[in-house]
Amino acid sequence: MASFAQFLGRKVTVQYRVGDVLLPASGTFAADSGRSIFLEQHVEQRGKRSYFRWEIPYQYIHRIEEAEETPEPPAAPKVAPSEPEVSHASAASAGPGLYSSSAASLLALPQRPKTV
Repeated sequence: MASFAQFLGRKVTVQYRVGDVLLPASGTFAADSGRSIFLEQHVEQRGKRSYFRWEIPYQYIHRIEEAEETPEPPAAPKVAPSEPEVSHASAASAGPGLYSSSAASLLALPQRPKTV
């Protein structure tokens, strides 16, 4: 079998076979044992850092290629909504042009007259 040591330390995308299905995996090429390759991926979820490691035997590898480095877009700053705050009574009289959401127009129903 072929050795994949030239990918060591690089970000790769691997397509591997599980039964009759081809699955993708991407991560950093962590190791090559001579029988299997190991991919590692670091993630941060809810403020906790963890990592996943895959072992993929040589005979299951369908394709392996170096992943293109794509710069991550900067995180968008959290900004308060730009829509003006309007009470429901005035929103109903303003008409449907004030809100683009159909849910907002459903909530802004006109007040029914009170019966005596």
